[in-house]
Amino acid sequence: MEFQGDEAGLSSAGVNFIAAGGTLANLVAAAIAAALLRRRSDRGNARTLFVWLFATINLLQATGYLAYSGVSNIGDWAKVVHGLTPRWIWRGALCLVGGGTYWLAARWAMSQLGRRLTQRGPLRVAEANRYTLSAYVVGGLLVLLAGLFEPGGALIVLISGLAASLGGTSALVWGPQLLHDERLGEPQGQPLGIARDWRWIAAGGVAAAVFICVLGRGLPLGAFFNATPTAPNVRP
Repeated sequence: MEFQGDEAGLSSAGVNFIAAGGTLANLVAAAIAAALLRRRSDRGNARTLFVWLFATINLLQATGYLAYSGVSNIGDWAKVVHGLTPRWIWRGALCLVGGGTYWLAARWAMSQLGRRLTQRGPLRVAEANRYTLSAYVVGGLLVLLAGLFEPGGALIVLISGLAASLGGTSALVWGPQLLHDERLGEPQGQPLGIARDWRWIAAGGVAAAVFICVLGRGLPLGAFFNATPTAPNVRP
């Protein structure tokens, strides 16, 4: 989420907290989803896949954003460390922490998925790809379509939306290769058995429409905060 508003009355700590808010929200959401996933260890239906995907994407985007800001000096965490010296140390720290935690997040996600697959060896990797690649492509398309309505222009879509979606979730593309290691995610519990379910398809269609047509345009929150017409907006 991108927040735009008047920061004149805020302390520097408050401004940094807002900048870090997206990542913090991702981590909280991932923690809740991971706890739910643990409770569903004996189930292999579409709900389990949804919870796994929700936890995975939130973890990848949270950890990947640290590395992205460190490398590019763009984005929320570049703002958090702005003014801290020496700058190269702080940017390097973002790269190291982000890269390291991203790798751990990818291994955790593939381990959780591997436990719920039916195949072994190369077939296990192919089975995992069926779940991850479709999510990666659809997620990228949704962000791109929502970005067409972005009031801030195409640049924000390119450096924020697409970078976070396609770059931040890139482990969905290369992560299944980790499952060549049979020790990662040894099968446990009920394997996934995903059948076509029109209830999930309908729910996904409604969520996509809201994401593109409502959140894509931004939410003017000035009425809630008694702000001026240049009110804060929250956008995807």
